[in-house]
Formats: sequence, C-alpha cells, structure tokens
Amino acid sequence: MTEKKQGIETGAAVEAAGLAAYQPGAVVSRTVIDRTAGTVTVFAFDAGEGLSEHTAPFDALVHVIDGTARVTIGGADHEVAAGRMIVMPAGVPHSLRAVERFKMILTMIRERPPA
Repeated sequence: MTEKKQGIETGAAVEAAGLAAYQPGAVVSRTVIDRTAGTVTVFAFDAGEGLSEHTAPFDALVHVIDGTARVTIGGADHEVAAGRMIVMPAGVPHSLRAVERFKMILTMIRERPPA
C-alpha cells in the first residue's frame, strides 16, 4: 500500500531532479520528508542565486543532482558538480551559490544517535 507524502507517493520511484523546477532569479524548494529526526529537501537554484552564510546545529549533506554549486564551508570554497556530495558540519558557517543553475538534495539529520 502506498500513500502520498508531500505530494510524493511512498514506495514509488521518482526522478529527484523533477521534484523542484528552475525559476528565473529564484531558489525553489520542495520538502520530501519532514520528521522530528530530520528533513530531506530538493532545491533548484537559478544561476547566481544562493543561500547566504549561516550555521546549523546539525550536520547537513548536500547531494548535487544537476549543474554546479560553490559551497563555502568555514571560509573554504568547494565546487560541487552533479553526482557529487559534501557534508556541511554542524556549527560551521556555510553558504551555497549557483555557479550555473543547479539542483540538490539536502538531507539534515536533527537527532544525535544514543550514546
């Protein structure tokens, strides 16, 4: 049995890049999973768009699925192209900018494993 979560049928394969469409001059996001333990969100960034520097209390995994992003972590720039991923560690300032338009899956885990 399947059910819809955030407009996505559970148990059905979907094309990740199709979950968020590019829009001129914009950043578009679509949450796929939103739980107390964490979130999975698909983003589409038009060329030149980005997220300004900020910190998060938990690690976040960026998986680029189309295009190329510049991810800055703790002042160090990383160019991340489609098919590659990078971890933005908790508490470290980071930002993202579209070198060319790009799409990514952002996975943030909010809970720490039991000690």
